[in-house]
Amino acid sequence: MRNIGIKNRRICPQWQCFSDLALIAAEKLLDNLTWNKEDIDALIVITQSPDYLIPATAIILQNRLGLSKSTIAFDVNLGCSGYPFGLHLLGSMISAGGVKKGLLLVGDKSASLNDPLFSDAGTATALQFDESASPMYFDLNSDGEGYASIMKPIGGHREPFAAHHLIPSKDEHGLLSWPADLILDGPSVLSFSTQTVPVAVADLLAYVGVDADSIDYFIFHQANKLINETIRKKLSLPIEKVPTTLANFGNTSSATIPLTMTVNLSEKLQNGKNKILMSGFGIGLSWGTCVIDIESAMLPSLIEV
Repeated sequence: MRNIGIKNRRICPQWQCFSDLALIAAEKLLDNLTWNKEDIDALIVITQSPDYLIPATAIILQNRLGLSKSTIAFDVNLGCSGYPFGLHLLGSMISAGGVKKGLLLVGDKSASLNDPLFSDAGTATALQFDESASPMYFDLNSDGEGYASIMKPIGGHREPFAAHHLIPSKDEHGLLSWPADLILDGPSVLSFSTQTVPVAVADLLAYVGVDADSIDYFIFHQANKLINETIRKKLSLPIEKVPTTLANFGNTSSATIPLTMTVNLSEKLQNGKNKILMSGFGIGLSWGTCVIDIESAMLPSLIEV
């Protein structure tokens, strides 16, 4: 537990889905922005906790939010790396000229009483076209060779769920597990994260042409304390530049980066201009890093439901 570094987590009631959390977050954000829903051109949902196998959760949320039928709506199946990927997708659509305003809904319902790591969260981010905006820089990567490091092997078409998957087994410590449980190869994920992320961060800084001192805040996916502290120390980053929500919220999958900004940097990001480096990494294996200037952002207060 010392290496995990989590004291509190958020666990939804059984009836509540990720989409319910995302809906609440999106409605509050839109109210604060006073956007006309008819003007929203795109809705991207990044989650590994869909309401159903089909249809896409984004299609359902497009209707629940009361968005126009002309709104582009689709899902992306990504976990802990998902936020930078989502920003790149929506930003590229806006840059291409077909989208003026868009919503990015990110998060998962991944908590369980048997797992001390994961929490439930849903977030909403709004982007709109601004011809004077600073460029956003991205470095996005995938390594499918490590797909088995974090996976749920049961329930897809490769191995459909069956009655025998309901039968638990005991490990050497007497703890029960089920075949459909999440498989997480801790040593493999630790090695991947601590070796890959520092290099990716350094490479992107070099590409952008800035040094670490020029970045106001580094916001990493909140994996666990050992991983995050190893990354920070390898990059020689001061603690005050690397905000964290791990202890109080746990690992909220793709929601950790926007959650950390909301909880720790809300006042700073709403007042003035900050250069932010974000880095998400995990399932896939996949990792994404971006450098973005954020100026006078709208960050509604955290909602606890």
